[in-house]
Amino acid sequence: MQNDSFIEFKHVSFGYGDRLILQDISLKIGRGQLVAIMGGSGSGKTTLLRLISGQIRAQQGQVLVDGRDVGRMNQRELYQHRRRMGMLFQFGALFTDLPVFDNVAFPIREHTSLSPAMVRDLVLMKLHAVGLRGTESLMPAELSGGMSRRIALARAIALDPQIMLYDEPFTGLDPISLATIALLIKKLSDALGTSAVMVTHDVHKSLEIVDYVYFIAGGKIAAAGTPDEVRASDSPWVHQFIHGEADGPVHFAYPAQQSLAGSFGLEGA
Repeated sequence: MQNDSFIEFKHVSFGYGDRLILQDISLKIGRGQLVAIMGGSGSGKTTLLRLISGQIRAQQGQVLVDGRDVGRMNQRELYQHRRRMGMLFQFGALFTDLPVFDNVAFPIREHTSLSPAMVRDLVLMKLHAVGLRGTESLMPAELSGGMSRRIALARAIALDPQIMLYDEPFTGLDPISLATIALLIKKLSDALGTSAVMVTHDVHKSLEIVDYVYFIAGGKIAAAGTPDEVRASDSPWVHQFIHGEADGPVHFAYPAQQSLAGSFGLEGA
């Protein structure tokens, strides 16, 4: 995986004001690989996706996609870059006023000049790929949560992207819908040969389908490895995270500047 990287972060740092989110991050995502990014809330996982898509630019370092520096792309180049990219948002983010057909057709119409007949055929093919052909006329309000996520996935793969970005794809799903989405992500990644980055908190299901995992903590890479290496890791941080333990390197309490007694003016009393 490391020898043929398609996406690469080279000493990337990014923050908002004085708050540094990512600190000197270096990682590689291989061509055709499905890679998970895990870590606690606010650790910078989604920031990585935004850097890859060019929504924000690294303040230090480089974000390279297929050898090109995303941070140096102009508006036209970013548009072309995103043409090669599919995105599955956390809750699907379907257009609520458009039926299923028009939701899936949206990126095809936006980025191509294909005939209506060809657009129709592509939409039906993508819906068939996620097992929901026959839902074309339904509105998002008529879909279950799991169906909405699958429609959003059909839209994300509408243009056979080279890059897939998944932002918490399993959030809010029942066990059956979660297993279905995980299976589709794996099968579609293999079929399309995409380089895929999945931000997720679902440890066990993710380790079943991904090729590699990066753990982010404190703005830095805390650990990395294959699913088998992660399961066998002796890192206290990794052990706490994958087993969901309350006690460990990640503390329950926020590191307040004052003691509790000091906050109430009781020190020395």
